[in-house]
Amino acid sequence: MIQASRIEEAAHAVRLRSSLQPLLGVVLGSGLGALARDLERGVRIPLSEIPHMPVGHVEGHGSDLVLGLSHGVPVAALTGRAHLYEGLEPQDLAFPVRVLAKLGVRILIVTNAAGSVNVNYRPGELVVLEDHINLMGVNPLTGPHEPALGPRFPDMSEAYDPRLREIAEKACWKAGVTVRKGVYLALAGPSYETPAEIRMARTLGADVVGMSTVPEVIAARQSGLRVLGLSCITNMAAGVLKKPLAHAEVLASTSKVRAALADVLATILQAAAQEATTGPTVSQ
Repeated sequence: MIQASRIEEAAHAVRLRSSLQPLLGVVLGSGLGALARDLERGVRIPLSEIPHMPVGHVEGHGSDLVLGLSHGVPVAALTGRAHLYEGLEPQDLAFPVRVLAKLGVRILIVTNAAGSVNVNYRPGELVVLEDHINLMGVNPLTGPHEPALGPRFPDMSEAYDPRLREIAEKACWKAGVTVRKGVYLALAGPSYETPAEIRMARTLGADVVGMSTVPEVIAARQSGLRVLGLSCITNMAAGVLKKPLAHAEVLASTSKVRAALADVLATILQAAAQEATTGPTVSQ
């Protein structure tokens, strides 16, 4: 029960810093960590001060857990994430989500910056994830099974909750943000994909591609959390346009849609809070 005990240690350390009991968890992707500043009465805890918590070091990602209120809704927000390509194990990537579940989170909202495989989608648009394809070559559930973390073989047929997807689409319409629906394909990175790999992704049915999110979603579903996934399209994937890809472009594109995404998230959080209080209890 090594992992379960470490999760408890981390959750205990967080409880010592804040008495807030979050219902909703949010993972903020590249360039989106500033959205956590909007939380009221926020308590910011550096991840380095939480036992066993992985800390990412990629530009555009923060390294804090912020607990606060969004329109009265108790929220725990991670201002960034660690990545597989930083040399971490898949279990490390799942650890923050497991801690959120231990703190009482019932609904997890994962956001990311992604490249568009679908030629009909454009930078600045949001994609509500309907499904994902895991081509990272790893799974956070690999290794000895700890029953306290959830079932050995969790169902992934509805990894992204249909009701939450509906809420997200309506929130985008209300905010005047162009919203798409699609499938996220995850690769290990850190190099961007080749044009041939993007053609493969398109053939497999992907709409957007990135280097994160999937391990978190798998762990969340094993923990019994309902999940909403949002991809912010920051660039067209390799081969779609005749120009090279750069991380600076990703961060610049994300900053342009940050305000709109903040409005969308605020609306989603209010609606999701009702879902969290009326939905089934998560056991941890």
